Amino acid sequence: MRKFILALVLGVITLCPALASARDLTGAGASFPYPIYSVWAFDYEKATQTKVNYQSIGSGGGIKQVTEGTVDFGASDDPQTTEDLKKSKLIQFPAVLGGVVAIVNVEGFQNNDMILSGKVLADIFQGIITKWDDPAIAALNPGKKFPSETINVIYRADSSGTSAIFTNYLSQVSPEWKSAVGAGKSVNWPVGSGQKGNDGVAGSVKRTANSIGYVEYAYAYENKIVWTSLINKEGKTIAPSIDTFTAAAANANWDKSKDYFLWLVNESGANSWPIAAATFILVRTDNPEAVELVTTFFDWCFKNGDAQAANLQYVPLPASLKDDIRQYWKTAK
Repeated sequence: MRKFILALVLGVITLCPALASARDLTGAGASFPYPIYSVWAFDYEKATQTKVNYQSIGSGGGIKQVTEGTVDFGASDDPQTTEDLKKSKLIQFPAVLGGVVAIVNVEGFQNNDMILSGKVLADIFQGIITKWDDPAIAALNPGKKFPSETINVIYRADSSGTSAIFTNYLSQVSPEWKSAVGAGKSVNWPVGSGQKGNDGVAGSVKRTANSIGYVEYAYAYENKIVWTSLINKEGKTIAPSIDTFTAAAANANWDKSKDYFLWLVNESGANSWPIAAATFILVRTDNPEAVELVTTFFDWCFKNGDAQAANLQYVPLPASLKDDIRQYWKTAK
């Protein structure tokens, strides 16, 4: 099973809608949850003989396809406002929680060896800090030896919910970033080179010396790519983990009257990972068949998929939130 999961993370296994039958369920969107959606789909088909064909094309693509009605559900890490949902006749609910991490390829550094602050991270991606031995990086890492090499910045080239999460965080911790670049699924990156998907960024960082990028934690974990620690809102040095993602979500105010619109970046709490996130499912309210198929699938996942989510380093939703979401589904039915 681990080899199967790794193949999914690397994008070796493609779940293609062209194979769909009358009973199949189709979805498209965020690469952030692709590993867990793929495993859930595999297990769901074994249990129910119903296929779920999910394309990892980025959050922007997922929103576009579900709005146009070409898939049964879209997936996005960039939560939509109630106003935007109503315009497109959509509902939205969270499916699983996770975290975005900074990944690096610098000789001599292993997981959590390097400490970065939000401000330094923003300055790197803005091109203000260009060398690994910059004094601002050295000051956060006393006693560590950094190469006097140019930092190779790698970002998402597609319309990406992971980018929306990451740039939302940078906008909160750096006024300079907020003013010059801002937040969104697609931004004008000041420096670096773009890659498609979390898997594209992960692969590029792994191949490129002296590089830095950002991906959903499962991609770094499964592909054994080095990640950094970060200094959180409370000034604590934090490593990414299920526990620190859970801590960031501990005080989240999930409000179904707002269609669960919520960001989990830069949350308070001594043990909170600063770039935590939820990933969301979007369904058209004017397609009753799709609503029934999608909610049936995710209800099964909520009941049977927590262990697989945890194995892939995602945080399952709390039971109380799952029950709240089930009530929310009734408004769409």
